[in-house]
Amino acid sequence: MEKYDVKVARKELYSAPASDFTVIDVPELRYLAVDGHGDPNTAVAYAEAIEALYSVAYTLKFASKKTLGRDFVVGPLEGLWRAADLGAFVARDKDAWDWTAMIVQPDWITDEMVAAAVEDAGAKKPLPALDRLSFVSLTEGTSVQILHVGFYDDEAPTLARLHEEYMPAHGLTFNGDHHEIYLSDARRTPPARRKTILRQPVRALSAP
Repeated sequence: MEKYDVKVARKELYSAPASDFTVIDVPELRYLAVDGHGDPNTAVAYAEAIEALYSVAYTLKFASKKTLGRDFVVGPLEGLWRAADLGAFVARDKDAWDWTAMIVQPDWITDEMVAAAVEDAGAKKPLPALDRLSFVSLTEGTSVQILHVGFYDDEAPTLARLHEEYMPAHGLTFNGDHHEIYLSDARRTPPARRKTILRQPVRALSAP
C-alpha cells in the first residue's frame, strides 16, 4: 500500500531554503484545528490542543487505512499566530498571542470521518480540547516563506527582516496570520537543530 506523505506530495509547501525568502501560492487545504490563547510554553490549553490533534489525526490515519485502503503519514504540527499588535511577534510577547494549532489532512478525509474519529478518540481517553477541535479549510494564496533552523525564540530577527525590509521593498502587506510549520519533532530534536518554516500570506499594497 502506497503511503501518502503531504511533505512529499506538496513539497513546495513543506520545504523552503534558509538562505532567502521565497514566494509560493498556497491552495486550499483542510486541517484539524484547535484555537487558543497565551504562551504555548505554559498554557495548559496549548498542551491539551496538541494532545487532541494528534489523537484524532492518528485515529483518522488508522480508519482511512482500514476502511479505504489508503494510508498516510500524519502531517507535521502547524500553527497560526496572531496578536492585536503585530510587534508582539518580533518582541516574542507570547502572553499576547492568539493561536490555532493544526494538522493538515489528505483531501479524501471527510467531515463525517473526522466526526467519527473525534468520537472514537474521546471514547478512549479524556481529551479536554476535543470540544474545541474543528475541521477547517484554509486558502492562504500568495505567501512568503523561509526555513528557520534553531531555537523558536531566535525567529525574531528573521521576522523583523520579513516585516520591515522584504515586504516593504516588494510592495507587499499582510494578508493573513503568521504561519509556522514545525518540520522537526520538538520532543526528539535538540533546539539548535529544529527546522521550522515561517510563512506569511501577503498581498500587493494598494496604489496610492
